[in-house]
Amino acid sequence: MDTTNSAQRPFRSGLTAALACTVVLATGSAHANDAGGARLDQLPQHWLDEQAQALSLRDLVGHRVILSMAYTQCHRTCPTTISELLRLQTLLDARGEQASFVIIGYDSEDDNPASWRQYRANRHLERSNWHFLTGTHAAVRQLARQLGFNFWIYDSHVLHDPRVVVFDANGLLSATFSSATGNWLARL
Repeated sequence: MDTTNSAQRPFRSGLTAALACTVVLATGSAHANDAGGARLDQLPQHWLDEQAQALSLRDLVGHRVILSMAYTQCHRTCPTTISELLRLQTLLDARGEQASFVIIGYDSEDDNPASWRQYRANRHLERSNWHFLTGTHAAVRQLARQLGFNFWIYDSHVLHDPRVVVFDANGLLSATFSSATGNWLARL
């Protein structure tokens, strides 16, 4: 017989959920350090851009690639990350440097080409060096695992931390930024 009083049950359920999230985060964090030798050509390659055109990440080798993940229905983390990426774009413009900005959707069903087109239009992200990509569920999970993007889905929400990875002109991972990194602009 369960001797836990009814007032303690919600607390224990909440505690169990919190512990489960901690385990997911701790498990995913191990992959964050594994991204050190990542290369663009070793990541999943079959993506659709916001115009439903095929794009392969290896096609971007030859100049810097700044890659992050987002989802179109995010109202907090993703807009902040996009704002930081826009600041990086401004910094690179001031330096006369070029880069491709690649955003890969976490949610392979809802982050489709049409929703990315609307996302771009709503945020006035019109530059041709920005690519918003949709992939299969398996490709999204594999890329996230390879690059240390930790996320999980709770109900219809994608829970994640901000993370950006930078590949050099040879397609080799050269930098990783997260919420703990501090000023991303100073480190680029």
